[in-house]
Amino acid sequence: MFDSLKEKVEETIAKSELTSTEKMQRICDDLKAAIDHYDWVGFYFKNGDKRELKLGPYAGQPTDHTIIPFGKGICGQVAESNQNFVVPDVHAQDNYIACSLTVKSEIVVPLFKNGENIGQIDIDSNTPDPFSESDERFLEFVNEKVAEIL
Repeated sequence: MFDSLKEKVEETIAKSELTSTEKMQRICDDLKAAIDHYDWVGFYFKNGDKRELKLGPYAGQPTDHTIIPFGKGICGQVAESNQNFVVPDVHAQDNYIACSLTVKSEIVVPLFKNGENIGQIDIDSNTPDPFSESDERFLEFVNEKVAEIL
């Protein structure tokens, strides 16, 4: 499944008629549609010189969390740690920001450009503990491709 999605991501990145925002939106839509346990897929980016993240393109239910301070929630922790964060059970996390009552688990993978953490891809799942190392490697690949267009 991930191999065919990698091809789709590469095809999207290569579309010269799309803006980078349109490409990221298409990637969010494709991932959410193709992977059953990806119930919300979105990108957050560092908001200028501020120590906060700003919501970018996403697919799924609207969220009130359009700005997330560094250190707050899973996304804010990844902004500081520069490391993947897989949360099998969001209710077991003290520093979790609830986006929806249906979310059971989350994975956040930082997005690097020229060695700097400039954002992240965030996946929420309504399934408990669905994320594997394959998800991590795939999302790292997605971020590498997205970094090429930013």
